[in-house]
Amino acid sequence: MTTKADLHQAEVEITIPFHDVDMMEVAWHGHYAKYFEIARCAVLDSIDYNYLQMKASGFAWPVIDLRIRYPQPTVFGQTVICRARISEWENRLKIDYEIRDKTTGKRLTRGHTIHVAVDMKTREMCMESPQVLFDKLGVAS
Repeated sequence: MTTKADLHQAEVEITIPFHDVDMMEVAWHGHYAKYFEIARCAVLDSIDYNYLQMKASGFAWPVIDLRIRYPQPTVFGQTVICRARISEWENRLKIDYEIRDKTTGKRLTRGHTIHVAVDMKTREMCMESPQVLFDKLGVAS
């Protein structure tokens, strides 16, 4: 059964590349923001509201908060699944992330980003999400 929440999530497969790891073959902590970004683009594509569509709608959605917890490392050559799920959208856009080992399913990392709408003409932060986001999500405002 597919729930409404399932419609607002996406998963991407990432194999940790050599250029992302340190001398101990562990992915450097800063690269997780990039992994989250890849999954975030996938979930935004799924609702047809990625960066080009945002720009066309007149709004930018900058990250104003990023949180990451690293219970387990990812290592060179490991294949992981990074899932992004839109969890809030009324006054801000919150996207939750989870990275799991593809083979074992073990959770390795989790986090979230918080975004706010900014009117691109005035450069003013919006105090509530614009109607276009509700329309893209298929939810009532």
